[in-house]
Amino acid sequence: MISRRLPINHSFGFLVLSLILLFLAGPALLPAADEARVLRFPAIYKDLVVFSYAGDLYSVPASGGVARKLTSHPGYEAFARFSPDGRYLAFTGEYDGNREVFLMPAEGGVPVRLTYTPVLIRDDISDRMGPNNIVMGWTPDGQKIIFRSRMAEWNDFNGQLYLVPREGGMPQELPLPRGGFCSFSPDGEKLAFNRIFREFRTWKRYRGGMVDDIWVYDFKTKKTENITANEASDIIPMWSGNKIYFLSDRDQNKRFNLYVFNTETRETRKVTDFKDYDIKFPSLGPDSIVFENGGYLYRLDLATEKVNRIPVYIADDQVVARTELVKVADNIGSWDIAPDGARAVFGARGEIFTVPAKNGNTRNLTGTSGVHERDVAWSPDGRWIAYISDKTGREEIYIVPQDGSGPAVQLTADSDCYKYAPLWSPDSKKLLWSDRLFRLRFIDIDSKKVTEVARSKYWEINDYTWSPDSSWIAFSDQAENGMQKIFLYSLTSQETIEVTDSWYSSYSPCFSSDGQYLFFVSDRDFNPVYSRTEWNHAYLNMSRIYLATLNRQVKSPFEPKSDEVKVVAPEPAKLTKAKEGKPATKPSSEKLTLQVEREGLKDRITALPIEVSNYYGLTSVGDKLYYLKRSFGDRQTSLKYYDLGKLEEKDLGQVNNYVISADHKKMLVQQGRDYAIVDLPAGPVKIEEKLNLSGLEMWLDRKAEWAQIFNECWRQMKDFFYAPNMHGVDWEKVRAQYEPLARAVNHRADLTYVIGEMIGELNCGHTYVGGGDLPKVERVKVGRLGARLERDSSGYYLVKKILAGQNWDRSLRSPLTEVGVNVKEGEYLIAVNGQSVREVKDIYELLVNTAGKQVTLKVNSRPDEKGAREVVMVPIETENSLYYYNWVKKNTEYVAKATGGKVAYIHVPDMGVTGLNEFVKHFYPQTDKKALIIDVRGNGGGNVSPMLVERLARQAVMMDIARGSVPRPDPEAL
Repeated sequence: MISRRLPINHSFGFLVLSLILLFLAGPALLPAADEARVLRFPAIYKDLVVFSYAGDLYSVPASGGVARKLTSHPGYEAFARFSPDGRYLAFTGEYDGNREVFLMPAEGGVPVRLTYTPVLIRDDISDRMGPNNIVMGWTPDGQKIIFRSRMAEWNDFNGQLYLVPREGGMPQELPLPRGGFCSFSPDGEKLAFNRIFREFRTWKRYRGGMVDDIWVYDFKTKKTENITANEASDIIPMWSGNKIYFLSDRDQNKRFNLYVFNTETRETRKVTDFKDYDIKFPSLGPDSIVFENGGYLYRLDLATEKVNRIPVYIADDQVVARTELVKVADNIGSWDIAPDGARAVFGARGEIFTVPAKNGNTRNLTGTSGVHERDVAWSPDGRWIAYISDKTGREEIYIVPQDGSGPAVQLTADSDCYKYAPLWSPDSKKLLWSDRLFRLRFIDIDSKKVTEVARSKYWEINDYTWSPDSSWIAFSDQAENGMQKIFLYSLTSQETIEVTDSWYSSYSPCFSSDGQYLFFVSDRDFNPVYSRTEWNHAYLNMSRIYLATLNRQVKSPFEPKSDEVKVVAPEPAKLTKAKEGKPATKPSSEKLTLQVEREGLKDRITALPIEVSNYYGLTSVGDKLYYLKRSFGDRQTSLKYYDLGKLEEKDLGQVNNYVISADHKKMLVQQGRDYAIVDLPAGPVKIEEKLNLSGLEMWLDRKAEWAQIFNECWRQMKDFFYAPNMHGVDWEKVRAQYEPLARAVNHRADLTYVIGEMIGELNCGHTYVGGGDLPKVERVKVGRLGARLERDSSGYYLVKKILAGQNWDRSLRSPLTEVGVNVKEGEYLIAVNGQSVREVKDIYELLVNTAGKQVTLKVNSRPDEKGAREVVMVPIETENSLYYYNWVKKNTEYVAKATGGKVAYIHVPDMGVTGLNEFVKHFYPQTDKKALIIDVRGNGGGNVSPMLVERLARQAVMMDIARGSVPRPDPEAL
């Protein structure tokens, strides 16, 4: 018999044995420095813990040790929950492109998809609304999984609780209008749950209207009871025996700790006492609770109520966090052109690059992943590139040789606040910038002396410019009435001259290249646009470009002209011959010196004869003034120039932005995502050869970048938070508290989580964090039918309810009601694209990747294939807008019926464009009602509320009447 055993490598065997012994020995043999942190969403079954780390699921013994990786997908796997027998794990994952409920063996294996729901716009593990389809737990018998979903919800604040069979199938909605984290009683007859879901919001110690309690729903009696009724937040119930454990921030420190409610004695007591960090996302096992605190995992023994930290070690390559070469052309934040147009400079993803117009290589002048360099500016003499960098931990201004031949030079060292884009003086001797402290300042490059030009009372100074002789600065500042005013500042006399008054907003100043004029934009044209819903108006396009002659000797380019006869002059005397070596007339060597005459300056303002619109980005070159124009309603921005010599305007075509070289011969233009250096155009811009941005690449050290992002977010709050005392929080201490967690993250979403926890310490609303370079997961949309379906015992699907829509509005299309489809409620769906629905556990399996595509349905009036008809329809991506439309329609009809048609109903979903549209859509058709109910439930906030309040506060001043008509109020539509 031939042995099939591999030859033994004793060294290898010893290594494997050593690793096994090390694992079994637990954390005592492992170096403490390697202990992992930012371990999230844990679950426990007896002696096994599963948790999320860097977007994947891991398991580890409850005593601690080296964790074993269970999933490895670009998406984020989270909210794992053991089945009651410990055999399975249900979790929320992003396999197949959507965030759904999945199932796999507890020891690991191939995940099986259980749900098929629509792709939502807001569905991110870092979003303050939280992700969709969160697994909450299991039914006590282990047959079904309970999860929270927004699949049938128009309001991002709300979600419903559903059950899905362990084997898969159509989710069944629980008889609760909304729900969050929850837990079944041991007998399955009751459910402890939260109504509100705000666990992902970055607002600690909240005591507002969305504060949550623990409720208990009885499935038999259909009654609900509030068992906490506390002004604090009581969240994430966990039912064990006759006890319901939950989190609450009700103590004096207002930190989330574990509490327990006894269902028999109805007494509540505190179980844990963490003071530095909140307990996050606890989960119940048969005999213990596991939770996160300060990035670590802890286990609470239910019998003894002792808490032990679970030391976890990760042995993984952490591909998401490793250093790699990345393209950054999509991350351009600032750009400029060399003075001769030979190169362009870009600030992209915190690095500074120069790109040749045609020949040569792209140069990275910084190469610092952990530093944010931004707001580039090329000196007019070509030597330097200026930029802002947080290399020191604060934003300072630096200059670096344009060819990278030497080190960067730090110019500023005040480190007191956020700085805005620096601007070179034409003589390349000074840099001008503004900052968060409302100051406008410049620095002398050689002496490094900083001079303050202005300090605003009301806001940052956003636009500023140099005179061509570098002796004057023009800028705009906000007046007390909110209007912008133009000012001139003399570097010689340090005097400030007011150019415009506060009757009109004036901004975007620009000196003419010969120093005779000051151009600016001003809102001085009043052309009302009248509303079609009522006698009301708005002003949209109000601006034109104006020029002020800086002294009385300068003539207006628009002065009256007259054709006169030329008279032949007598022949001039001959010039005396110059001596050898000397010119007959000495050429002028005088430099341009700007002369500003304060007296009468405001009276020397003239408008350019151009269309009233919206203008910005002014640059003067000779007789030409270049500028950008974008009227309200325009989809694109146009580049134009006005020729003061020919007194005509020229359209140069659609351009996003532009900058002109210091020698006035070249222009760097942006069209969409393309950039090009072109000759200074006299006609429409044509990009024949765009800049090659493929060389905009960097070695990205993600860990260094994440550390920088964390610190920049901390500084942003320090510099911009409205209350200088930071709500009484020691902000330096908070950074020290959360910085170790930021260093420990290995996934961009986890960094967002840590930053959110940090800014949450300020106890303030509207302090959000989001975005970031997350691993890409391509979404695969599931087609929706705009209907509630129910599986019949035959295996076919009953169309239980069709959501009404407005098929003339593409955003409210209800597919089954469209012309030629005509599916009715009570009919059955037999097949999808020729495949019987009886062959799948969930009909939506057959509708994956069908949104917006033609689908053939087989429909019958009875659950039978015989006699079925075929209809062709196009599924929609999501039914959320239909649910909203039907909800509002139902409420409107209810109010009308209850009041005999005398009271109007309006729902305002947010205080943005959507909310404003809904108000207008429903207000004016109901002005004949006696009263009005405005429903703001689920309102997502915004800034149009003053408009609505002002509109509702309107009162009648008089009445109008025409012969044969009835009196009407003035103003109308009250």
